[in-house]
Formats: sequence, structure tokens, C-alpha cells
Amino acid sequence: MPTQETIAVAMSGGVDSSTVAALLRAEGYNLVGLTLQLWNQRRLAGQPGMPETTEGRCCSLDDVYDARRVAEQLGIPYYVVNQQERFEQDVIRPFVSEYLSGRTPVPCTLCNNHLKFDQLLVTARQIGAERIATGHYARNEYDPARGRWILKRPADASKDQTYFLFGLTQEQLSRTLFPLGSHTKPQVRALAEEHHLALAQKPDSQEICFIPGGDYKLFLDAYLAEQNERLPDTSGELVTTDGTVLGHHDGIHNFTVGQRKGLGVAAGTPLYVIQINGAERKVVVGSHENLAATTLRAGRVNWIAIAQLDAPIRVQIKIRHRHEPAWATLAPTENPNEVLATFDEPQRAITPGQAAVFYSGDEVTGGGWIL
Repeated sequence: MPTQETIAVAMSGGVDSSTVAALLRAEGYNLVGLTLQLWNQRRLAGQPGMPETTEGRCCSLDDVYDARRVAEQLGIPYYVVNQQERFEQDVIRPFVSEYLSGRTPVPCTLCNNHLKFDQLLVTARQIGAERIATGHYARNEYDPARGRWILKRPADASKDQTYFLFGLTQEQLSRTLFPLGSHTKPQVRALAEEHHLALAQKPDSQEICFIPGGDYKLFLDAYLAEQNERLPDTSGELVTTDGTVLGHHDGIHNFTVGQRKGLGVAAGTPLYVIQINGAERKVVVGSHENLAATTLRAGRVNWIAIAQLDAPIRVQIKIRHRHEPAWATLAPTENPNEVLATFDEPQRAITPGQAAVFYSGDEVTGGGWIL
């Protein structure tokens, strides 16, 4: 039987976190529901092109209402924790800066690292809870042989969220419960029905909370306008891999590696963005074959299954969330915070700014940011 331990449940207002709360409540734990208020969804509504509606996006006011309703149904205390200032500092500003420098960021990972598993744990302790529970599809367990907490893929491979969790520290893993790690999504919805949760069939959020319709360019324009900041001039040359100038572009933030449409030039064969040179403001384009690369460097590496990398190891690497993990040899470099990965087979569109996450079977060995 559970002890009288108090657990803080991160409640997003979706079916996953709500089911976690219902399951733990049924098991007899003392619970406190916490929702992080991260972004005012109507903040940029007055800017040109920005929609008024927040439907389909996570962390909306409707989600807060749904989370509160579930907490009331379960009879647990519930609080909304305002972290908008921290979110803007640690997620929004880096997101804008990365795009303007020609890189493609992963804001959900930054949010997990700096807020959902950092500030949430701080808040949990303040209310007397030593551990938190979330609705992420992942598993964690302690390995006494290695003396480390291990992050593992969930039972439902289609919902695997470990790619976004590679930055978790050993302390954060030791104080986090992932109750859905052994369940599939259909099972979770069935459990929500069993516990009579009104949002059992609520659709999953499909968008980044602050990006309307997935249009990051529109967000950049609106955010900078709100901040009374001018969009910096990042225009420059559009060149081929051999340096031939094909034309000019309006700004490197309008491109990402692998992009084919909207290049602004006509050619006899399809062209793709191969590289974005932020320092020189050049966008390099080439053929589909030019997109393939066999190596990458990753920095700001966080190790989970091992304490550090002392010698080359074999791993599988995901270079974006929906990427099929590919076999590679991972080797240390002269910089202890960086690694070099050499793939067995060329990989398409390795994109600076994205995360590279290393796997050994179901275990997350670690991960870093593609340089």
C-alpha cells in the first residue's frame, strides 16, 4: 500500500495527465494537482495575422479549466503556478534567437528541461511533495549495478516521448513517476472512461503552445513587433554547394535544413536547403543526395545511462522526433561536452539546433544538441 507520501501531479488538462491523477488517487496516494501557466495564448492576438482562437494547442485556458475540473472530481487540491516570465526567458527568447541565427530549435525539450522538471519539482517541494508524476509516455527505473536512474522507452512506441526528455538529470529522474509508461494510448483512454473522466475522449494537443498553426515565421514577426524590436536583417545569398550564387533571400530565419518549397529560385531539378550559414547569412541549396550526411557533432550533452563517455560506443540515434533511430558509433571529442557520431548509413537533413538522442535498446544513453 502507498504511504502517506504526497505526490504532485503535473496536470495539463489532457487525458494523459488526468488519467495519471485518477490512477494514483485510486491507489491511495495523497495528491496535489499543479498546472504551469506558461504562456498567455491571447497575448499576441492583436498582432497582424495572429489568430484569436487557441483551440488544439496545449496549455490553453480551456486546458486549465479541464485540469481544475478533474481535480475537483478527484477531490484533490489544485493550484495554477505562474511561470510565464521563466518560460519567456528560457524557451521563447532562445527559440527566437536560434531561428534568427539559422538554427532550428526544439522548444518542447527546453520547456521540459527548464520548467516541467525543474520549476515543477521546486514547487512540489514547497508544498510538501518530494516527487512529481506526469503523463509522459516514458519509463524510469533505478539500476543498482550502475548506481544510476535509467530512462527507457514506453510500451506504446507510437507515443514515445523520450526524445524530449533526454535532458533530465539523475535527481529529476529519481523524483519523477511516469505511470503511463507501461500503457498504450487506447488503454489510457479506457482507464479514463473507467474512472468516469469527462475528457476521456479529448483530442491530443497537436501544436506547440505558442506557435499558431505551426507558422513560426508569423510568431517571430508578431513577437518582435510586440517587443518593439525590429526583425534583424538576415538577408543574403542563396548559393549552391560549389558556391555559385543563384539569387538572394530575405532572411535565414525563413529556411530550415531539408526545406524544398519557398526557396525563391527556379531550377531544372528540385533543390533543397543543405546548410544555413548564419555568420555569412548564406543559404546553401543542393540536390536530394546533398542532404545526406554520415556524421554529426552534438554539444551540451547530458548522460543518463552512463556517467560519461570515455571510449567509442555503439548506439542508435534519433535526429528528430519522428526519425527512425539509426545505428552509429558515438565517440568522445577533445571537448568533454561534445561528442562525434558516425552513422553506418547516411542520414537525411541533419539539422543544427535539433536534438540528437542516443539509445541502447530501450534505454536512453543520453543526448545533446546538434551543432
